[in-house]
Amino acid sequence: MQSDKSILLTFDVEDWFQVENLKKSIPFSSWPTCESRVEENTARLLDLLESAREKCGASSRPPLRATFFVLGWLADRKPHLVRQIAARGHEIASHGFYHRLCGDCSPAVLRNDLSDSKKLLEDVTGEAVYGYRAPSFSISPQVLELVAECGYTYDSSYNSFGGNSRYGHIDVVRNGCGIAGRVPPSLLELPVSNLEVAGRTIPMGGGGYFRLMPIWLFKRAVRTIINKEGAYLFYMHPWEIDPGQPRVKNLPLSYRFRHYVNLSSAASRLADLLGAFFAHRFLTCREYIDRVALSRTVGSHLDL
Repeated sequence: MQSDKSILLTFDVEDWFQVENLKKSIPFSSWPTCESRVEENTARLLDLLESAREKCGASSRPPLRATFFVLGWLADRKPHLVRQIAARGHEIASHGFYHRLCGDCSPAVLRNDLSDSKKLLEDVTGEAVYGYRAPSFSISPQVLELVAECGYTYDSSYNSFGGNSRYGHIDVVRNGCGIAGRVPPSLLELPVSNLEVAGRTIPMGGGGYFRLMPIWLFKRAVRTIINKEGAYLFYMHPWEIDPGQPRVKNLPLSYRFRHYVNLSSAASRLADLLGAFFAHRFLTCREYIDRVALSRTVGSHLDL
């Protein structure tokens, strides 16, 4: 029997050379000359999502659907990749165009970044794009105003863990709509899931924390979050399952560790995580808002 609890898998589609921690070593001007590995890695993720259901003996249940926040710079060069993701049943959302930290952009530059990425993705897929995730979770109340202005319905950029200075802070009003909350001026926010223990925030949303932590402990924490919140939101990047990616030299030790730790085991860890929770509903962000968050607040269909 399928659980009424939900898991939201989200993937930030960016290539290995576009990661914030590598920017001082790989400037934007060199991106076109870097070896692109995002297609192969994204295809592996898509295959993993499909095979997980079969391995769990749950082939009669709905597929594991996820939300892919795609970088506009990549979509412009690889529109076929975006169409492939959509054709396999997943939601396409925006990760901005150039992967610039929102706080480093003027309002005019950020507005163009938000609008251009949304329009491009919509032109490529022929479908509306509703969601946005800021690079490195660099969100703020001022950024949210621009996100709403550019026509997005929801944001998924808030990571409550305070240990990373790039992460922004916003006030999310939780009013019984699951893990979603309201943020000014007119958006729904789907925060990354973390664990609150004795007044401290433990990062449990995914990314490097997922690769670093023992998988048994991570699954235990996820189960705690789901039992408390009724849902769990996970994030990851295609490059995190690619141990064969080029190694960047002269990185600070902390950046080197955070980027390369356990790349070789990340895919199997993800498969393990999916297998442990296969009885739950795997929804896209849009589906969760429509089926769960909105139904708990107004009891009607959201016209997305």
